Amino acid sequence: MEHHRTRRGTVPLPPQTGREGSGDTRRGNGSVRAGRAEPPRGSRSGSGTPPRAGGAPRLPKPARSPASAAPPAASRRMPNPRLTGLGTGLFSVLVMVTLGWLDRLLLGASQTAYGVLFVPVCVLCGLWVRRADLVAAPVVMPIAFALGILPLAKDGGGPGARLVALATALATQVGWLYGGTLLAALTVLVRGVVLVARRRRATARP
Repeated sequence: MEHHRTRRGTVPLPPQTGREGSGDTRRGNGSVRAGRAEPPRGSRSGSGTPPRAGGAPRLPKPARSPASAAPPAASRRMPNPRLTGLGTGLFSVLVMVTLGWLDRLLLGASQTAYGVLFVPVCVLCGLWVRRADLVAAPVVMPIAFALGILPLAKDGGGPGARLVALATALATQVGWLYGGTLLAALTVLVRGVVLVARRRRATARP
């Protein structure tokens, strides 16, 4: 009875696959050894990324294209300086005085060439003055013209003679003076009309 109970309590051992099993495994595949488990299929993906906890492999992140990283060409604008009223006056005076001295040194004090150069300076000042100081552009341009034409006036014997020479130069070049000032006034007027139209469109939108 005791011998019979001992046989019942013992657990049967699994069949041993010894040399015969290992020999069969070596015959089928020489690189795989017996008793070693194969890696999961998810780890054999071509991306080389480790599988997730659920078993599905991680997908590689899409690479950013250089076109999307670069800013659009439409956002790149040309430099658009904005000058205050004082800055417009200083800019116009410095430019016209410099042009007057260069005219005297290079062109022999040609007042006509000075008047021609005065016109684009008026247009630039009308474009570069800020919106809050639009009136400053046509006001400072005659002052800049008068100060810049001083080197071109004929030298006199005293202050009175210099004033007479300056008045004569202004009288002979009054066409360029009025023309440049009128262009500056028209430029700021057009800018003011465009600004008012934009504000009305902005307020009319729901």
